[in-house]
Amino acid sequence: MKCPYCGSKETEVVETRDSDDLETIRRRRACLKCEKRFTTYERVENINLVVIKKDGRREQFNRDKLKSGIIRSSEKTKISLDKIEKIVVDIERELRTLDSIEVESKKIGHMVAQRLKKLDKVAYIRFSSVFKRFVDVEDFEKEVKKLIK
Repeated sequence: MKCPYCGSKETEVVETRDSDDLETIRRRRACLKCEKRFTTYERVENINLVVIKKDGRREQFNRDKLKSGIIRSSEKTKISLDKIEKIVVDIERELRTLDSIEVESKKIGHMVAQRLKKLDKVAYIRFSSVFKRFVDVEDFEKEVKKLIK
């Protein structure tokens, strides 16, 4: 492992911990040259998932893109980054259990919406407005009425 501070390849593992989801290993490392510490994460490399977009294009699944979309929807709400990370981990795990490595973006959107609906109604509405492509106020109104029922 290369030190991010000085570039030395002389590093050692100081501490190792499994993450809560048991899918990632967190390692604290120390550089033997500059003596600074840094953290690395290891995750099993999985087969790449392919997302089929609404217009038929295909692109590689990007967990960071998923996470940033959820973060944008959750701004100024009480949803913590830990909860958002858990949503991303759960969705990615669920997608990898499917029979196909190709998944429609619509399916991912429904998975996110279901989870946000349980956590925070405002985040759910924000996400749904983009995911379902609300065009006017009536679309918002319909979704809010469904939510209230």
